[in-house]
Amino acid sequence: MAPRERARGFTLLELLVVLALFAMVVSTVSLAIRDPSATQLEREAERLSALLESARAQARAQGLAVRWQTAKIQDNSAGQDFQFVGLPDAEALPTRWLNPEVRAEVIGAPFLQLGPDPIIGAQRLTLLLGDRRVTLATDGLQPFTIVAEPVQ
Repeated sequence: MAPRERARGFTLLELLVVLALFAMVVSTVSLAIRDPSATQLEREAERLSALLESARAQARAQGLAVRWQTAKIQDNSAGQDFQFVGLPDAEALPTRWLNPEVRAEVIGAPFLQLGPDPIIGAQRLTLLLGDRRVTLATDGLQPFTIVAEPVQ
């Protein structure tokens, strides 16, 4: 008898392993790709949180009444998006958003009070970029942090 000729091609097991690996790669890549506007807004929120805590620490350390507010359109000759009122010029913090389309709304007040008292009232503000929104809040003791928005 002639020796059996070896079959060519892939086995079913080899094909299933390749398909499983491909599915894992595709799912990982699809989860890694994020909406750029959501990423930009989260970056702005984290940056603003750090700026607010820095101004709050400076206000406590120097005994200054410091507040954060959005820049008004008619007063915007300096090209500011927001401002820290009450800090000395030597302690200047950034006043522009990384993305010029970001808007901020302080909830329930015209501005955020950051000092000089170590305990401030509970405060909230919302950052908006297109249809995305992120809320920063403090209870007066804790730092400003990103809070989850209720699903509508």
